[in-house]
Amino acid sequence: MATRRFQLFGKFTVHRDAELVKGLDGAKEQELLSYLLVRRDHCHPREALAALLWGDSSTEKSRKYLRQALWHVQTVLEDHHTSGPPLLSVAHDWVQLNLNSDTMLDVAVLEQAFAAARGISGEDLDRAAAEMLKSAIDLYRGDLLEGSYQDWCLFERERLQNMYLSILEKLMVFSKAHHDYEAGQGYASTILRFDPARESTHRQLMHLYCVAGNRTAALRQYERCVRALAEELEVKPQRSTILLYEKIRADQLDSSPAGEPLTQVSALQEALGHLKRFQGVLSLVQRKLQRDIKAVEQDVKARTNLTWGNSSPEN
Repeated sequence: MATRRFQLFGKFTVHRDAELVKGLDGAKEQELLSYLLVRRDHCHPREALAALLWGDSSTEKSRKYLRQALWHVQTVLEDHHTSGPPLLSVAHDWVQLNLNSDTMLDVAVLEQAFAAARGISGEDLDRAAAEMLKSAIDLYRGDLLEGSYQDWCLFERERLQNMYLSILEKLMVFSKAHHDYEAGQGYASTILRFDPARESTHRQLMHLYCVAGNRTAALRQYERCVRALAEELEVKPQRSTILLYEKIRADQLDSSPAGEPLTQVSALQEALGHLKRFQGVLSLVQRKLQRDIKAVEQDVKARTNLTWGNSSPEN
């Protein structure tokens, strides 16, 4: 049986065995298939799918576009040489995705790795668990469905990115505990590319540079931390970050690689950063919702006027 591989992180691609599947170049078809893959454990009403992806069109047109997209996705992806249920089960009023053991989905791999390591600190990871997490983050080639700004995609993108960052943080602490400072620095730098104001990661990176013998890089990292906190959150570094900087500058830092506990204040600051980014997503959703409401109101008004215009008075 052919193996299908769906890549939703970064550039959308589908492979059957080692061969790239061609023909799914339309943005809406990619969004439809991606939505079904991300929400693969649910049955989806056709009307809801049509409204989700073609909400700017009339109900009649959105249903038509959905029918065409489903037909095209089925035509491209179905392998008639294999047994078992089709990839898509399409009924009159609902759609469901049928995934089997021969399907690989990068999103599913990340979610499974995150769930398996939930509640386990980076220091307590064994090497087998760490390798599983490394394999999962290797599949994260970019944010979910880059180039798509559908409301559902923005929410899922944030959720999956947070999982990715959590895994990176565990691997950073794991690397530090096992004296693999270069790997730990790499994980920390990746986290900060996504979340520049994560102060606890700045501290970890400062410590990693210092125990690796690069005191200059540790001091420069503090300056980057100060700038990021000012630009992203308009706050100053915590006292613990300042004390760490002063110890490194005075060459008084304990060279022990032991991890630093996350304080309540730093946790709140990180939560603040996530909430601010989420606020931006909600603003986009609110603007789109307002446009949709206005479009529906105009449609209702136009249909009402048309009905009254076509009616004739009774004799």
